[in-house]
Amino acid sequence: MSDYIPPALDWVREQVELYESSGGTQGNTLLDTGMPCILVTHTGNKTGGVRKIPLMRVEVDGNYVLIGSMGGQPKNPVWVYNLRANPDVTLRDGTVVSSMRVREVEDEQERSRLWAAAAAAYPPYDEYQAKTERKIPVFIAEPV
Repeated sequence: MSDYIPPALDWVREQVELYESSGGTQGNTLLDTGMPCILVTHTGNKTGGVRKIPLMRVEVDGNYVLIGSMGGQPKNPVWVYNLRANPDVTLRDGTVVSSMRVREVEDEQERSRLWAAAAAAYPPYDEYQAKTERKIPVFIAEPV
């Protein structure tokens, strides 16, 4: 098993630690917004290390939608490249942990449907897309 590489940002690292150490009973809402989040454990593309990132909880038909928004920044979050290279992940939704496989959604009709669900769950996604020129990546995590 590879070594765990904690997130560089303090608030992200603290959220991951709280989420994990509580078995999913705490830290499962993002930044005190009260909005539910999931924890995605994945493999680093360059390091091969274990990485963990909290993302907004968007569930559609028993699958999870992962949005690579990074608040509308000009670049994709690093985890996007990790998932593209290593699609097998572990997803924690509260106290439930599942093995999942992600795929980037390329089909425009499917992407539009999933984007609408994500924006309904977390309205700032539309603002993030409006403020960046890049097409924000959309992934779907499905049970293995």
